[in-house]
Amino acid sequence: MLRAKLFAILWTRSRCYRFSRLISTLVAVPLLLASTGIAAPQPSGNRAQAYTGFDRNVYPGDELLDSLRATFAYTGYWLNTPPGETSNTWVGKRSLLKSRGFGFLVIFNGRLDKEIKAARTTPAALGAADARLAVAAAKREGFPPRTIIFLDQEEGGRLLPEQSAYLFAWIDGVRKADYRAGVYCSGIRVPDGGSSISTADDILSKDAGRNIPLWVANDQCPPAPGCSVPSPAPKPALSGTPAALVWQYAQSPKRNALAAACPGYSAADHLCYAPSVPHTNRSHVDLNTSTSADPSAGR
Repeated sequence: MLRAKLFAILWTRSRCYRFSRLISTLVAVPLLLASTGIAAPQPSGNRAQAYTGFDRNVYPGDELLDSLRATFAYTGYWLNTPPGETSNTWVGKRSLLKSRGFGFLVIFNGRLDKEIKAARTTPAALGAADARLAVAAAKREGFPPRTIIFLDQEEGGRLLPEQSAYLFAWIDGVRKADYRAGVYCSGIRVPDGGSSISTADDILSKDAGRNIPLWVANDQCPPAPGCSVPSPAPKPALSGTPAALVWQYAQSPKRNALAAACPGYSAADHLCYAPSVPHTNRSHVDLNTSTSADPSAGR
């Protein structure tokens, strides 16, 4: 889903804790989160199970759901028209997907930089307006309050000022409507003079206490396993963004500039097909892993 556009800033964090302070923190944090209504984060250690899911721009069709569910715990679900498409074929499919046992990655297609610049309003006003559209679509599709809606940030690298203004206004607008706001973005580091940055790190550096859930894309091998469904599934933290809730580790078609060394893609068309399904224009997928079987909590 990502396009390349390279801008950069270096983000670092470090923390030191004495053992006694660590123990008290482990006890206090869940209580504090509960009192503020914020969901406690998913465990990210070695004991946390990871689950594989898929996403694609076009709905795969009702007839493939059982075969896909045999492999995948959750599916992407677009709230508006996906990138490069002229319509949204996912509309009205939530109840059926839920009945088949799928969890959800709920996605809203955001604006490219050229669209933000061309708008007859400020980037912040455009972000707030799109947040209202995202929440209205989530409600129409039956997603409950507190569902995480991921904004699809297609352009990678450091965000330009207008992109940041749009993105954070969108996030704040979704949060005010009693939904949770996440971002789908690149986790691949790109050059920035004498340094490097990923979109994920840039967003985290500007987070300002929002605790934004991230769905990061990194299809480079390594760390990605290529077009495969390993058992056990890899942890999202292996993506290169330790804070990631979801890691998209394979894309269709294969991006040769980044994923040339990645195995498992079809030699005929360089697409990544779901296991044990016929190779058709409805069965190629992007592959994801998360420590939750319902990463958006959309069930």
